[in-house]
Amino acid sequence: MGNPRPSPEPGGRLPLRERKKQRTREALVDTALELFTERGFQGVTLDELCDAVDTSKRTFFRHFSSKEDVAMTPLLDLWRAFLDDLETREPHGGPLLELLQEALLAALARMPVDQWPPRVLISRQLAERTPAMEAHGLRFCRDTTRTALDTLHRRLGLATANDPRPRLAIDMLVAAFHCALDTWAALPDTPARSTLATHLRAACSALPESLTLPTATAPPPRS
Repeated sequence: MGNPRPSPEPGGRLPLRERKKQRTREALVDTALELFTERGFQGVTLDELCDAVDTSKRTFFRHFSSKEDVAMTPLLDLWRAFLDDLETREPHGGPLLELLQEALLAALARMPVDQWPPRVLISRQLAERTPAMEAHGLRFCRDTTRTALDTLHRRLGLATANDPRPRLAIDMLVAAFHCALDTWAALPDTPARSTLATHLRAACSALPESLTLPTATAPPPRS
């Protein structure tokens, strides 16, 4: 689910070697998004992408599994951070959905405040017209759900095969996030990361009432 995070130096700074790796990874993401936008996802080969960043395919595969993986990195990184947070977050006795929401908000707060929002918007636009990216995202979502369930079972004793509630809680969180993301992405210009957090809180708050929302008692008037 992503490379292990290196240990920072005293003062919280990563070692020089790791900083260079991070710069190469970010250059691959930004260049991939730019080239895929200009020439189409299928119009750029992996060799061309690596040449544009002056790096090797071997280095590329140290960071990413495929072209789809690098193109979807902004949102994939968010959910990888969510899984990392879930590994260490202590339960507080409240509802599971609340704990999951806190973990996702904490992950969102770790995303680069300036670079992450525009990358997300570009990646989403590419995914909308690239079936291979959509399929990659669905597989990643499935794997993320499984990993989260394993974590809940291992750390909290939840997510047994006979109890659908943990799985449903994760599915509701994912649905709320996509609802918030759609609203956020439709805003003008490049909305801030904090604005997405606000929409996510609102979507999660709406979940309980969505489960009891009554159907209309009469059909709407015909236009």
